[in-house]
Amino acid sequence: MGDCILVTGGAGFIGSHACLELLNNGDEVIVIDNLDNSSEESLARVQEITKKEITFYKEDLINADAIDSIFSKHKINAVIHFAGLKAVGESNTIPLHYYHNNITGTLVLLNVMKKHKVFNLVFSSSATVYGAAETVPITEDAPLSATNPYGQTKLMIEIMMRDLAKAESEWNIALLRYFNPIGAHESGKIGEDPNGIPNNLVPYISQVAVGKLKELSVFGDDYDTHDGTGVRDYIHVVDLVLGHIKALEKLKTNPGLVTYNLGTGNGCSVLDIIKAFEKASDIKIPYKVAPRREGDAAKCYSDASLAKEELGWVAERDIEIMCEDVWRWQKNNPSGYKA
Repeated sequence: MGDCILVTGGAGFIGSHACLELLNNGDEVIVIDNLDNSSEESLARVQEITKKEITFYKEDLINADAIDSIFSKHKINAVIHFAGLKAVGESNTIPLHYYHNNITGTLVLLNVMKKHKVFNLVFSSSATVYGAAETVPITEDAPLSATNPYGQTKLMIEIMMRDLAKAESEWNIALLRYFNPIGAHESGKIGEDPNGIPNNLVPYISQVAVGKLKELSVFGDDYDTHDGTGVRDYIHVVDLVLGHIKALEKLKTNPGLVTYNLGTGNGCSVLDIIKAFEKASDIKIPYKVAPRREGDAAKCYSDASLAKEELGWVAERDIEIMCEDVWRWQKNNPSGYKA
């Protein structure tokens, strides 16, 4: 018999893939999601793929009484905390909304967990906590800073959790710093479904390929990289969520607070991604070169050797598979979950 895992933000892109792998792992899954930037349809499809049930609550983490009552109804063993607003650009325009939602929501969650004596937590952090990293590959002990309110919320939550684990030894917390999650489940039934115009490269490319958007803007082609375009560490969402399952296993050994990069350890440029996507879709992706964006680093990729060493986890899916899976999802669902 598996564990009972609460997944906050479980209807989102990464959350829905995590629910699927948890169910495949034999765990019971409870989801809390306010559906602010996600669709309940993703969970319906996870249930269809796995032939297993998810218990779903449409609720906001800010609502302490509701969260408390959910914990009262279930014998929860651990929490994976994905819930949060995540658009970098938007966070610059409505910072207070980001701070309130991401930080207050997390404080409520931690207080309710403590009350119900649930002390195992996996937190969805981000490589944005490294700010504009000076050197690559980036290791977990690199200096931390953030260049936008979204990144600041991730960093502040990490600090809160570090302080909590230091003060109260019952807590076991894994801070997982993601690099650039892309891809989709191989079934083509669940994937990334951003609200409005995508903020991220790969969903944007896939919407150009499917005819929803006219062309891609490549921000800067004069960086110090192999082809002049920005280099990032793209990781398949399924590899990413398998890292969470390994982290849950690690927490059972009472490690206190642990921090891991989840990435491939390899950098791919914007043009590399365009080529891989063109190969996967057999469609030419029109693009224009635009000026660099403020705050964009030339190169950002992980050293993920600590996760390999301590979790026995390694990212296995390459950029070709990532693009094939994204294209299958987008082609089958040109309007995302909005049928």
